[in-house]
Amino acid sequence: MGTLILSEGDRAGFVRRGRHLEILTILWAGFEAVVALITAFKANSLSLTGFGVDSLIEMVSGAALLWRLSHEMDHHRRHRAERISLQIAGTCLLMLGTYILIEASANLWNRRSSETTWAGIVITAAALILMPLLAQAKRTVGRALNSEAMMTDAKQTDFCMYQAAIVLFGLMVHAIFGIGWADSAAALVLVPLLVRAGIVSLRGEPCCAHHSRF
Repeated sequence: MGTLILSEGDRAGFVRRGRHLEILTILWAGFEAVVALITAFKANSLSLTGFGVDSLIEMVSGAALLWRLSHEMDHHRRHRAERISLQIAGTCLLMLGTYILIEASANLWNRRSSETTWAGIVITAAALILMPLLAQAKRTVGRALNSEAMMTDAKQTDFCMYQAAIVLFGLMVHAIFGIGWADSAAALVLVPLLVRAGIVSLRGEPCCAHHSRF
């Protein structure tokens, strides 16, 4: 990640923008989690359960980034806060990867099916629209502040988008063709990427460059 030389005023502006983005992340993730988990319980949907848990993890990551940004203007505490935030974000990514692995494997092994849920389709479709915009805004702030923690959080937001696409695909396939296991099979593809990103982040290394590579 290239380093930008910012004035204190410019840095403070990006910090405020970063805080607003993380507050938006926490509010949306909370709403997403409530809708997804209630719908998952009613429809017996494992994929929506995983999506809801992902939203809870996104809330934790957003709270960690808010804490990190509160130290942005303190040069002596910034790097320590950055390191701890990277560790929290990395742990969240590993938790998400583990949960998806367990959820998808159990779904495929037990051949569990769920009921069609239009509420689940609506909330995942909304996430599919919002998450790319939010991730791009976070990357802009992350590059400006030279913050790997913010870039890692942006990548986690990307994964929320990917998972939303997978869950939406599975829900649509189930609604149209009655095939309930398609989303679980596709979700397994994300697990190695999540684990790798989480391990790199826990090591305190850059995992999410501005070209969106691991």
